[in-house]
This record gives sequence, C-alpha cells and structure tokens, in this order.
Amino acid sequence: MNSGRRNILRGSGGVAVLGMAMAAGLFKPGSVWAQGAQWNEAAFRTKKLDEVVKALGGSGATQSADIVMSSPDIAENGAVVPVTVTSKLPKTESIALLVEKNPNMMAADFFIPEGTEPWVNTRIKMAQTSNVYALVKADGKFYYASKEVKVTLGGCGG
Repeated sequence: MNSGRRNILRGSGGVAVLGMAMAAGLFKPGSVWAQGAQWNEAAFRTKKLDEVVKALGGSGATQSADIVMSSPDIAENGAVVPVTVTSKLPKTESIALLVEKNPNMMAADFFIPEGTEPWVNTRIKMAQTSNVYALVKADGKFYYASKEVKVTLGGCGG
C-alpha cells in the first residue's frame, strides 16, 4: 500500500470519530467543518475571472504552468465533472475552481493550511461546455490555469 493511500485511510478514521461525536451531540456540524472559514458571498456571485480575484482581495491573476489541472476533455454528465488540481507554487494558500459559463462562476474554494500538500480532487457542476479555471492564491498573489471541458448533458439546470 503506498503512503498516499495510508494517509487517506489514517485520515478517514478521524472523520469517522468526528461523525460519531456529532451523532452523540458533542459537536455541531458547522463548528467542526467550518473553523476559520467564512462565506464569501461576493466571490461566489461573480461572473468573470477578474471579478473573482477582486472579490478574493487580489488585483489580478497571472497564468502559471505550476498549476496542474486534470479533468476529462468531454464530460458525459455536467452534474458530476471530476476535477483535480495540484499547485507547485510555494506558499499556496487556497485553490478555487471556476466555471466560465455557469450562472455563478465560482464552483468551489478550498483553503490550504500551511504544511499541507496543495492538492484537491472534487466534482463540479457545469451548465454547458466551458473553460474551467483553477485559481490559486500563493504567497499573497493569484495565479491560474485553464482547460476547456465539453459537456454533453447539462448539470446546472440542464
């Protein structure tokens, strides 16, 4: 078993313990999962890349080859499009996923604690064929990578 799988298995035990603690009433779900995270409504309501960067406190974003994004070229179902992003940028602070033609551009925003491997793997909804952006904040600056994903069956109201 490789070390990555070991770490996932080891980490999933902690999730199970937290789940049992919540079931026993020891924690409220919001207090466990959202420590320090705040809802940035303005960022999630944006329509363009520059607007997202501004809502997140930046002044612009630079394209970077140090962001590796993996997703299918053609998504058969826009409701569940898998996306993986890895940042090779030092001091990565956050990774956001943006879908250019969705009603609201930002699909997800992940905070990367110091000392954590800057890698995320999730599924997003896409309304139609569109560019998908991985927006990374590293050392206080914003960088992005993009990829076009073709959708054959809509996910956001399609």
